[in-house]
Amino acid sequence: MNRYILIAIMFIFAGPTLAADEKNGVFEIDNDLFLAGAISVQDKTDVDDLFMFGETVRIEKGIAGSAHIFGRKVISTGTIGVDVYAAGMDLTLIGKTAGDVTASGYNVEIGEVAGDLRVSGANITLSGPVAGYALITGDEVEINATIKGDVHLTAREVDFAEGVQIEGILTVYEEQTGDIEIPTRVVSEDRVNRLNISEWSEANADIEIWSWENALKDLISWVLIIMGIAVLIAAIIPERLANLRRSILDQPSRSLLFGFLALSVTIGSTITLMLTGIGLLLAPATLLIAIVTAFAGYVVGAYALGVGLLLLIKQPEPRNIGTRALAAGIGALVVALIALIPFFGWLFVLIITLAGLGAITIWLFRPKFFVAA
Repeated sequence: MNRYILIAIMFIFAGPTLAADEKNGVFEIDNDLFLAGAISVQDKTDVDDLFMFGETVRIEKGIAGSAHIFGRKVISTGTIGVDVYAAGMDLTLIGKTAGDVTASGYNVEIGEVAGDLRVSGANITLSGPVAGYALITGDEVEINATIKGDVHLTAREVDFAEGVQIEGILTVYEEQTGDIEIPTRVVSEDRVNRLNISEWSEANADIEIWSWENALKDLISWVLIIMGIAVLIAAIIPERLANLRRSILDQPSRSLLFGFLALSVTIGSTITLMLTGIGLLLAPATLLIAIVTAFAGYVVGAYALGVGLLLLIKQPEPRNIGTRALAAGIGALVVALIALIPFFGWLFVLIITLAGLGAITIWLFRPKFFVAA
């Protein structure tokens, strides 16, 4: 999943810097295509590897290489020449994949796979045959096509369509033995292994079943992390943190402007270094700096939002660790909840991040033409 997170972060922050057409941010190099935008559409020919990020992502033309696709709604009808790596809320991958598929989402539909399949989600539909093995973890799983290799499966409910067969060994992970009914027409009993869910191997530990309970745990964990970092900063440099959030609340436009400039410079330097060839060695360092500074901006921006909300309900400014922790928690929670809203959510997160980053930039460099006389 680290691969998903890294590429997603790259597109979130690199998207605004790419040369854009009407719908997409577009960047091409040696037949590799990078697309980012609210509506991201691949409709070009002669594409090797494909990297896409957006609110709605559509692959309408086939590609020769691998596809790395991330979005709230992903639809792929084109043929993929090598492998697919996909993540999103609703994934529909009905075009043929000549290699392996690794996919994760809430509603997931997978078409024909010529290689191996690794998929996790709440509702999973396998509508095309799989030539290799299948690793499936979900809540409700519907299998409508034959799987030639071995299958490792964990789910609450499984439905096998007529004519479906599993030609390899089926290993089922259950809370109680016999929870999942496996028709003998699908696979003979001598090729079925039933194991307790606790025996789900470490190799599969990164694939989790989506559930509201897990989502709530992740949300709470994220809020606590942001709150903890903000409290640590407040404990070390309380006045500086107070000045940063005052800068954001008093002059939000200025903070946004300098945040945008700071991130553009960092991302722009990364692209420039990559174009020089030799600078490719330094590009990872500048990208890391961009990610770290953006995260710092997110923390400061979320804290400022929390303080602003407290001031809005006539509460006094935070003066101690307890009230600062409360402000940080409120801000982090509000940002995390708004981030769940399709399209608008990530824009709001970007605004909060840029505002926080802008306040940090102004503090570090003190641009004189924006300092009052």
